[in-house]
Amino acid sequence: MLDLLFKNAKVLDGTGAPWFRADVGIKDGYIAKIGKITEEAKIVVDATGKYLAPGFIDAHSHSDYTLLTNPSADSKVMQGVTLEVIGQCGSSAAPRGLGFTRDEDELPQEIKTPGWTNMASYLELLEAQGTSINVAPLVGHGTIRRQVMGSDKRAPNSHELSLMKDLVSDAMEQGAFGISTGLIYVPGTFSDTYELLELAKVASRYGGLYFTHLRDEREKLIEALEEAIEIGFAAEIPVQISHLKVMGKSNWGKVNEAICAIEKAREKGLDITADQYPYIASSTGLSAFVPTWVWSGSKDAGLKRIKDPYQRQKIIEEISGAEDWASFVISSLQNEKDEIFIGKNLVEIGEYLGVSPEEACLTLLERNNGNVQIINFAMCEEDVKTVMKQPWVMAGSDASSLNKDSAKGKPHPRAYGTFVRILGKYVREEKHLRLEEAVRKMTSLPAMRLGLQDRGILKENMRADLVLFDETEVADKSTFFDPHQYAQGIYWVVVNGVPVVQDQIHTGKRPGKVLRRS
Repeated sequence: MLDLLFKNAKVLDGTGAPWFRADVGIKDGYIAKIGKITEEAKIVVDATGKYLAPGFIDAHSHSDYTLLTNPSADSKVMQGVTLEVIGQCGSSAAPRGLGFTRDEDELPQEIKTPGWTNMASYLELLEAQGTSINVAPLVGHGTIRRQVMGSDKRAPNSHELSLMKDLVSDAMEQGAFGISTGLIYVPGTFSDTYELLELAKVASRYGGLYFTHLRDEREKLIEALEEAIEIGFAAEIPVQISHLKVMGKSNWGKVNEAICAIEKAREKGLDITADQYPYIASSTGLSAFVPTWVWSGSKDAGLKRIKDPYQRQKIIEEISGAEDWASFVISSLQNEKDEIFIGKNLVEIGEYLGVSPEEACLTLLERNNGNVQIINFAMCEEDVKTVMKQPWVMAGSDASSLNKDSAKGKPHPRAYGTFVRILGKYVREEKHLRLEEAVRKMTSLPAMRLGLQDRGILKENMRADLVLFDETEVADKSTFFDPHQYAQGIYWVVVNGVPVVQDQIHTGKRPGKVLRRS
């Protein structure tokens, strides 16, 4: 007897091939049969009129910590995601030693209490707790650098570089799929190409990947991309460009030049791909828009510089006119007294406080211990569509998994809507992508990027990670002003053969597995 049987589904196998009608039977966590099935099953689902596809893979996720407080991963599984790639942008939950990562000081106290030290013990903790979603980890370069040399703005000495190499090696041996960088963030921004190359070589020896948030996504996008390509060739390591985009109106259109550079590298033999979220706004920490020298040493040192009148004026002079402050909208902050500013931009906040937008920026950082998240409306729709069309670009939310009833602030709607937005807006409404191609970008393409042999394609003997959706209904309900809304049109989500979404309701089951590089 089968455990689960989908009858009369429109099957999208994830390869980009046209859909076909079939029954799909699940047993013991695997896809057992595809075709006309007469065998009985414990659960039978009438899939008439709906599409059945491999579970979606979030190629760029930041759920390292939220999976510990929200193991049901609601915002992701409710949009069909069955696997998240965590440890992105240079920040991973492990290894853990000296000080917190850039995310960790905002965590609940129970998580701050040491429960893990290295990649192995962190992954074991996730397994012991259980999750509703599968997880594939990367190790963060910024996390490793901070363990060894804090937030110093300098190159590592030979001993420090050796220690960092050892930490990368340890993480790779313990299951990491590769190393990630966040080169606009402290301390990653203080690293030079040589340091990154040496660490990438370590990951390469283990068959790992190099995921990189480029050093610049604005005026110097191409130079930053060329650095990543140089590292890929020199370290002989596959490269993934994180959230490929260009920001700032004066730079719009530059993605075409970036695409040409990537195509040229591919022609020369570099295995380079990218991920993308389908929005014209980004989201990050406000601290990233303050000169990097401010944060040298530690966050506390940076806050002291912001409070010092002389250095504060120097900072304001450096950032004055550098940004379109009206495009910076506050999404969350630490000080409850400042929550009145959530949803407002820095020009509006400056007017409220009677100061310039630059002064408002520093005031918020000072009053919130540096922990201010923003949404930045700095991209254009044409660029988003151009990137999306590339066959080597996959979907990635660049977001944590959230629960709409407990999440705070106004986070970027990509946490709730990335995958269904592609299916609803760009496939059904605008016909920018074929349905089969969109699903390939969410399934087999990221699975191949990770080297997964048993996920990402819907065929017999593969792991039973599946999503059943109604193409006429699927859509993102989450907005920038009202983000905490789950997707619509996702009817069933199956993880390792177990339903985690059943008739559009989360079952609470935690069948997710921690995947390790093999």
